Amino acid sequence: MNIAPLENLRGDYHGMAPDWTVAQHADLYSAEDQAVWRLLVERQTTLARRYACDEFLNGLDSLGIGDTIPDFDAINARLEPLTGWRIVGVPGLIPDAAFYDHLAHRRFPVTVWIRTRAELDYLVEPDLFHDFFGHVPLLSNPVFADYMQAYGRRGVEAGPNVHLLARLYWFTVEFGLIRTAKGLKAYGAGILSSAAEVKHAIEGEGVERLPFDAATVMHRPYEIDRLQNTYFVLDDFRQLMDRPDLH
Repeated sequence: MNIAPLENLRGDYHGMAPDWTVAQHADLYSAEDQAVWRLLVERQTTLARRYACDEFLNGLDSLGIGDTIPDFDAINARLEPLTGWRIVGVPGLIPDAAFYDHLAHRRFPVTVWIRTRAELDYLVEPDLFHDFFGHVPLLSNPVFADYMQAYGRRGVEAGPNVHLLARLYWFTVEFGLIRTAKGLKAYGAGILSSAAEVKHAIEGEGVERLPFDAATVMHRPYEIDRLQNTYFVLDDFRQLMDRPDLH
């Protein structure tokens, strides 16, 4: 994820550690921050109960995600015994190398700031709600947790072909679908953190829903500022563990 100059990014990048992490300071969120979190989590949890896969819902329940902004330390106390993963605070978007290194060591970067009420439906940079609600629940699932670490390791070694991995991330971690005994379900964070995208992905007309194939995925361009026209569908999370050929 190539990032803009720091002065053009929204987060506070002053005082961060060399690995781009920052302290969360969970006690400093305002009443308005908490209200925005509550609106988002209530809306998206309701949608998730209908559209998300069981693995995601099990993560919501096992981590105790509720109506207040989660304290990262408290979440880590629940998450780490399940899969060995931890979350770490970051000021916002971080460089590819830092991001992949965190994943390779089972650390998931979560932005510490949350959007405003005016941005409930869309914002340009990922915030705490997207990063946490969208991504963290599935880190409690052993198969998906292993995939995320394997993905990070591939990113560390990818070199000039890292753009292919960016596409793989986009169409799986952010916008992936999976077939289940209960029908087509979502697992991607970009879907499950968006009210419009989740309905569009599962029920929208004129949308491509293609069988997952890593080689096809890595050669499919994507757009970041609109509802997606193409989704790739897994039959089982174990498909993600096939090592893609970065060519």
